[in-house]
Amino acid sequence: MTAPHRRNERSRRAILDAALALLTETGYSRMTIEAIAARAGVGKQTIYRWWRSKGAVVLDALVDGLPAAAALPDTGDIHADLRAVIRATVAEFADPHLSATTRALTIETLADDELAAQVRDRLLRPQLDQVRDRLESARRAGQIRDDAPLDQVVELLFGPIYHRWLLRTGPLTEPYADTLVTLALTAACQPTVGPATERQPDLHAE
Repeated sequence: MTAPHRRNERSRRAILDAALALLTETGYSRMTIEAIAARAGVGKQTIYRWWRSKGAVVLDALVDGLPAAAALPDTGDIHADLRAVIRATVAEFADPHLSATTRALTIETLADDELAAQVRDRLLRPQLDQVRDRLESARRAGQIRDDAPLDQVVELLFGPIYHRWLLRTGPLTEPYADTLVTLALTAACQPTVGPATERQPDLHAE
């Protein structure tokens, strides 16, 4: 007789696999808990016993399929290393299938604070922390100024991508990704302009 914990794990795996398969076949909006249960061969009460919502199932399925977090490559060239990461991120947001799932999950987080916290901490935070760690390494190497606020530098890299993707204000391309890296590193490397030395506008300039 199969041990209960093995039965549970087999059912859990079947549910997550079913959710991923249905995402590909029908998309997030048309996927239902009933459809996941039918594909996995379990009762829908089993799903509701382990997850609060469809969004929670999909989040677990997505996180479960991610590789273990690893430090970003450190080639000694912070610009090149960040360019590779931001290009990959932009490509993910530009992918129609991945974008549709992310957009639907984002909508659900607006009405579910618990799901929003889980998406932030389990799906987003690991990547943001990896980038911050790489920036910290670059600062130790003297490539970024000591007083640069690294959390805000990370936001300068990722925030515009999310804004452009969410509001559809422009295309998500490699040149766009490269520009973000250049702008963020320019801000992080140049000396801070203080109030006393801030350049005043030339009122006579045309």
